[in-house]
Amino acid sequence: MIDNMRLQNFRSYSDDSFEFEPGVNIIVGPNGSGKTNLLEAILTTVTGSSYRARDEDLIHFDKDWARLDVSAAGHQRAIKLIKNNGRVLKNYVFDDKPYKLLTHQHTMPVVLFEPDHLLLLTGQPEARRLYLDTLLEQTVLGFAATRKRYRRALTQRNALLKSLKKPHKDQFFVWNLRLSELGGLIARARADLIMDMQKTFPSLYNEVAKASTKTSINYSSKLPTDGYETKLLKALEQSHESDIARGFTSYGPHRDDFIVSFDGRPASEVASRGEIRTALLAIKIYELGLLEKVRGQKPLFLLDDVFSELDGKRRHSLASFLQTHQTFITTTDADLALDERMRDSNIIPITKN
Repeated sequence: MIDNMRLQNFRSYSDDSFEFEPGVNIIVGPNGSGKTNLLEAILTTVTGSSYRARDEDLIHFDKDWARLDVSAAGHQRAIKLIKNNGRVLKNYVFDDKPYKLLTHQHTMPVVLFEPDHLLLLTGQPEARRLYLDTLLEQTVLGFAATRKRYRRALTQRNALLKSLKKPHKDQFFVWNLRLSELGGLIARARADLIMDMQKTFPSLYNEVAKASTKTSINYSSKLPTDGYETKLLKALEQSHESDIARGFTSYGPHRDDFIVSFDGRPASEVASRGEIRTALLAIKIYELGLLEKVRGQKPLFLLDDVFSELDGKRRHSLASFLQTHQTFITTTDADLALDERMRDSNIIPITKN
């Protein structure tokens, strides 16, 4: 839990301080007032980096440094950003002890919803793969290293495919074998995550939507996850000539996807924007529970412009999920603070910076 924060030369803030409550904190202000910048500051202090910008963009445009100070979970933490010869030096302070890197034990779990995340369900598969892999890196020991090794092997195989000298098929065997071994680990981890998500996703969606829609979420792959290694190795060997013609590897978890469906049809084809937003919120609520289970502490819940395009019943339903976590909501709607479900919330007014 975050108790208070001070922002110096961070984004649009010169020197501002804020007090937070354990429950719901509603950040209210007009567009361009810095509401999202405050969410970004919270996430940066507890994870070590921004979700939308490079370090140099976090410093106020006419300043040489920025600093964030936070009292959180009984500890004092700070992040210092200093411009230095065209680079930005970033230092961390945790209970008065300096660190060059923010270790895992010094981070706090966070679940973020922001408008661009709506593309997760309607955009390209790359975003969905990245979402799964990022969540798995936070919850499955060793997954980050497996993913890194897979990407390195994939880069090597693709480079061989594009070689000016046509390589012999035997030269691909070591990379095919490597990709198959690592790809099986990645595909099964993703499929297991989606299978676990499916256990609660339909009920979470209907609880927020106050509906009885038949929804599902499923992993999508050209290859079955059962025996994935053997099947991938065979597919890589059989696609040898076509991969050389294309210049890239056409089989593997880097080509997989997951699909959210409404009544058996892809959400991207049949769902309204409000339904897409509700489905994404159901996924985020699942993420809250998973991170809490793995990390042993309640994640912070950051919601940027979450109530846009949600009708009254969905707003009220969502409000019931917010009470159990320290939540930060941005909105331009001052009337939200008057909502009966939000009357006990901490209201943080933001004026133009």
